[in-house]
Amino acid sequence: MKILVCISHVPDTTSKINFTDNDTKFDTNGVQFVINPYDEFSLTRAMWFKEKQGASVTVVNVGGAATEPTLRKALAIGADDAIRVNVEPTDGFLVAKELAEVVKNGGYDLVLAGKESADYNGQMVPGMLASLLDFNFVNGCVGIEVEGNNVTLEREIDGGEEKVASTLPMVVAGQKGIVEEKDLRIPNMRGIMMARKKPLNVVEPTGTSAATTTKTFEKPAPKGDVKLVDNVDDLINLLHNEAKAI
Repeated sequence: MKILVCISHVPDTTSKINFTDNDTKFDTNGVQFVINPYDEFSLTRAMWFKEKQGASVTVVNVGGAATEPTLRKALAIGADDAIRVNVEPTDGFLVAKELAEVVKNGGYDLVLAGKESADYNGQMVPGMLASLLDFNFVNGCVGIEVEGNNVTLEREIDGGEEKVASTLPMVVAGQKGIVEEKDLRIPNMRGIMMARKKPLNVVEPTGTSAATTTKTFEKPAPKGDVKLVDNVDDLINLLHNEAKAI
């Protein structure tokens, strides 16, 4: 089984976010980038298939040269090789189109990704990728087993979980539950040294144009002052007369 894991290069969630050029561009100065957490869950599950079933695991990113350290970390975790599509990921459609070309050229059976990236939270790419490839698709996956060409999955739904059956080839968008946080792998020194020797292939883009453009970014409004009260009567009075909440 050939597995392709899609890796997004995202800011660490503790990073301080700023914008430049009249709030039209994200300021990367001083920002630490990491593997998208949802993608890391899926990568860890792919490593299980590699170790238990002999699957080959390739990781792929759509982005510039600055994303290569993130791909090298994925290789240090245990992926066999990496692909970087040399174009800035300006919107979800462009990313999905470029990933689709990689899948077609590589003949992958299973494409794993996170359900969304932790920066823009678009939840677009996995579904669009499956549509472009005409692959079966499951989103919000919290469990997956593959036996031959048959796939059994669990996905999170409102109020519970749903078990579904499908067949390869398919795209699966995972989240926490496909593996648990305790199962995530920290690259050791041996893995880091081996990652330096593993192939990281740079491919040129197909020339797909973005379907959307970013007009502006806006930070959330700062939190207001907190007013402390000593008793329930004062709280009710403030909620009624000042906050107009009741």
